[in-house]
Formats: sequence, C-alpha cells, structure tokens
Amino acid sequence: MLKPDDRLAIFLHNGLKGAKGKTGISLLRYSRNEIVAVIDETAVGESVKALTGIDRAVPVVKSVEEAIALNPTVLAIGLAPSGGVLPEPWYAEVKQAVKAGLSVMNGLHTQMNEDLEIKSSIHPNRWVWDIRQEPKGLTVGGGRARLLECDRILTVGTDMAIGKMSTSLELVRASKERGVKAKFIATGQTGLMLGEDGVALDAVKVDYAAGAVEQSVLRCGNNYDALFVEGQGSLLNPGSTATLPLLRGTQPTRLILVHKAGLTHLQHFPDFQIPPLRKVVELYESVAYAGGTFSATPVSGIALNTFGLNEKEARCAIAVASEETGLPCTDVVRFGAEPLLASILDER
Repeated sequence: MLKPDDRLAIFLHNGLKGAKGKTGISLLRYSRNEIVAVIDETAVGESVKALTGIDRAVPVVKSVEEAIALNPTVLAIGLAPSGGVLPEPWYAEVKQAVKAGLSVMNGLHTQMNEDLEIKSSIHPNRWVWDIRQEPKGLTVGGGRARLLECDRILTVGTDMAIGKMSTSLELVRASKERGVKAKFIATGQTGLMLGEDGVALDAVKVDYAAGAVEQSVLRCGNNYDALFVEGQGSLLNPGSTATLPLLRGTQPTRLILVHKAGLTHLQHFPDFQIPPLRKVVELYESVAYAGGTFSATPVSGIALNTFGLNEKEARCAIAVASEETGLPCTDVVRFGAEPLLASILDER
C-alpha cells in the first residue's frame, strides 16, 4: 500500500523516551520513505538524534494537528501500548488524521477498519491498513523449506524486543554490499510497515504459524541466495509462542543469537534468569536439530545490543561474549554486521 513518494508522520506519544516505541524507532532507522514529523507530546522540539542515536533530522511535534501542517500523506502508528489499544485521546487523534485526508498504517491488534467512524471518513485514494491480519489459505507447516537451495538465516534471542529485526536488516544490507542476492522476510508488523515481504505472525492461529512462515519463505526462496528471517520472541520467555514455529517453518541453515548486553533476567519476568550465552547457543541448536529429525543448524554468531553503553564498554562486552561462546560477536547497528556475515559465508 505504501508508495515510494508517501511522506510519513510517525505517531509516537511517549515512545521516543519510553519503552513502547520500538516500531516508530525502527521506522526512523530503516524506512525508505520521507519522514516529515514525529508526534510525541513528551519530546516536543527535542532532537531525534540525541534521543535515539539515529541520524535523521525530523521535527518532533506535539499533536497530529501540528503534523498535518507539514504535509504528510500517511500516519504510521509507531506505538505498541499494553494490550494493543490506544488511549482514547490518542485514538481521537488518529480519527482526526483520517478525516484530514491521511492514510493510516496500523500495526496494533485493534482493527481500525471495523470502526465505522474511521471507515466512513477515509478519503478517496486513501486507506487504513490493519497490518495484523491472518493471510487466507494457510495450511499447517510441512518442513518444505528444507528443500530450498538458498541459505536461510533466522535470528533468535535470549528475550523479546532486543533487536532481532534490526540484526536481520543489517545482515541483508551487508550481504548486498558483498554482492549476495539477499532478502529480508518480515514476521512482525514493523517489517511489513517498512515494505518488506512476510507475515504478521502474531495474527496467525498457532496451528498455522509454522505454515505461514513456510509459505513466506517458499514464496521468495528460489529467487535469492540468502533469506534473512526476522526472529520473534524467545524460547526462554514464558509468554512467547513464536520462536518454535519460526524454527520449523524456516528450516534454517544458520542461526544468529541476539542478546542485550548486561541483561541477566527476562525484561518483563525478573524471576527468570537468562542462562550463560553458551548454554543458550546449545539450547537453540538442540531444538533446531530435534534429536536428528531436522538438519543440524549451527549458531553462527552473536548479535549484541549494546545500546546504553559507551564505545569502550560496548567493545569490551562484545569481546567477553565472543570469548564465552567462541563465536564472532558484534553490535550490528553500531559497528556493522560484517563479522557475523563473514562467519555465515565461510560456513557456506
């Protein structure tokens, strides 16, 4: 739906400084579309670069009304509030945007096209895209991706929301710079909002989840040398159900383990401890292999999210993780993905 000439305003109240703005931050970092405004009432007039480290000159405004004056064509919902529902004052701003003639990219569980007020307010040649929808015609997984000749690299994690999508995107970027024909497969709403192929996995019934991933991989696999599949969730997290369907649907040839530096316990479950990284590597390789039912799949490297550390601290944390696991390690956003890509290509 999104066209190359669309101009985005990112709806991100409390997201530039809070923990619920992952989608909006990713759009700022990776969107190929022009971004004309960030809407965040807690950061008006502040620098996007200072707050996020992303070198993108975008004004931060207080409201949708102020953003409209900057001539966006699309309002992108960049928030993931608890329960997937916007507070009523924010939802009223979304309705204001639709009435003013903007399209809306909605990655929330709320289906805005079912709201009669919104539906009746959409202007001609505009749209409201509810991204979290189950594709039609899904079947259960059948392990068919194993027959593809392309490499299939899946990011897995020690926890949720620690950088699996960014890692996959940076690996695609580095692959293309090397001349490798590579493609990113999105499995969440943010990747789809970036215009990538894939499926919103958390909108799919669990019985069809592996099949939905398999369908996306099969659709692209014959046209590329390498598919980098965005990971979701974590085998360690008691609330996560997405990682196993990704392992089975992708039938990966390589895994990249993503971890946040300094994270010793699950972020939303502090009673649960994260094991040493070498143990997590063993866990993922064991589950992928399933005792020999599937092909052996090595973890090829560690993508360490060092956000919040200075450069010296970050490089020290990277060295420690590499020494502990015996695997190459880097922060792909700060220092590039080349060490991980080199390991993947060498193994290939």
